[in-house]
Amino acid sequence: MSGDDIAAFMAEHPQLRSVTVAVCDVNGAFRGKRLPLAQIEKIADGGFRMPLSAVTLDIWGRDIEGSALVFASGDADGVCSMTGRGVLLSTWLSEPTAMIPVWMNREDGSPFPIDPRRALAMVLDRYAAKGLRPVVATELEFYLTEPGGERPRRPKSPMTGERLHSDEILSVSELDGFSAFLDDVYAACAIQDIPVDSAISEGGAGQFEINLLHTDDPLKAADDSVLFKRLVRGVARKHGFAATFMAKPFGDGAGNGMHVHFSVLDRDGNNIFDNGGPEGSQALLHAVGGLLATMHENTLVFAPHQNSYRRISPGSHAPTGASWGYENRTAAIRIPGGDNKARRIEHRLAGADVNPYLSMAAILGGALLGMEQEIEPLEPLTGNAYEAEIPSLPLDWPSAIAAFEEGEYASQIFDPKLQQLFAQTKQQELKRFSETVTRFEYQTYLEVV
Repeated sequence: MSGDDIAAFMAEHPQLRSVTVAVCDVNGAFRGKRLPLAQIEKIADGGFRMPLSAVTLDIWGRDIEGSALVFASGDADGVCSMTGRGVLLSTWLSEPTAMIPVWMNREDGSPFPIDPRRALAMVLDRYAAKGLRPVVATELEFYLTEPGGERPRRPKSPMTGERLHSDEILSVSELDGFSAFLDDVYAACAIQDIPVDSAISEGGAGQFEINLLHTDDPLKAADDSVLFKRLVRGVARKHGFAATFMAKPFGDGAGNGMHVHFSVLDRDGNNIFDNGGPEGSQALLHAVGGLLATMHENTLVFAPHQNSYRRISPGSHAPTGASWGYENRTAAIRIPGGDNKARRIEHRLAGADVNPYLSMAAILGGALLGMEQEIEPLEPLTGNAYEAEIPSLPLDWPSAIAAFEEGEYASQIFDPKLQQLFAQTKQQELKRFSETVTRFEYQTYLEVV
């Protein structure tokens, strides 16, 4: 998008007073600056700068102690360039405003590989070098809650005024009750070119899943997912709710996941996972083998927060081991049925709390390693994966951090500096959690033991 394009957009939207320019950090949070319109052209001209360290802040927005991007380098700036998404109207805010997504370059103009969006782009470059193009779609789950208070509460139905209390999978009445919210989500997605598909009432009271249509541009698919999460939270506030993509906001409720479906096309547009039958091609099997081989190390990417590990538990529809199967939703990797020409892989491990760029990089990178190294998968699982003897994943945060930091596969997918800094980020967050005494601990122990 050129300076002239930006000027034309602003002329079409004279109500705008400012624009926010933002980069996505390793936690999937936007970090940036609000600019007056008079300075808007500097973005297209390459004159907008932010510290390179902005992409590796912890979940509270703090610098990482000992980060090579902070004091050791003088906390140098990078140059921000537009992602190609353009100017995105934020229709849910009280004052007209917009956001321009950017990603980071070094001072010399070269891509900055620690930027999460760059991490995915680097994996896609490896596919392109082989004449391959992934096709990706995502499914995102979230809860609507009542805003305010120390703990989330189930929302009240706008139709009945009654607080939701029962878990109704595929409830049409729940969709009807929240139709005004959903209508505004769809309208805002249309404005931001986010290709929303079906919406369903999910397994928890006030929980919904909205699917995004497939695209052969995985960078856009990840952009769509990041922007969708921001949009849903904003529209929810407009309607008097809060929206959360926490992996497990309710200890006794269903978790929020982000399932990723993907296939791979060759230069002629043929799906290399299709062999004309339901079992899929050798390329599909090797891709599955790569996903299973890299899953232990990459669990931190798919479950990046302390709360993430409340979701990964037996019987929760969130996998606890590295397994795969045909039409098996208890497995981490599912091969859906249907038309052979659309043969694809569904990756079911990631929570909705992930950074979509890093998650897709781990998924597509693991599949590519499997195809390059011809990694054979275990036998496909039939029946209940929670009762099967399969390789376990790290089921706690410290173990997952250690597995990622030391991972040999992880270093073949991600830039080693990103691998190190992501692990450092999570270690810093873990330290703060471990030092924080909770209210529940005081209630339990203070005057008892």
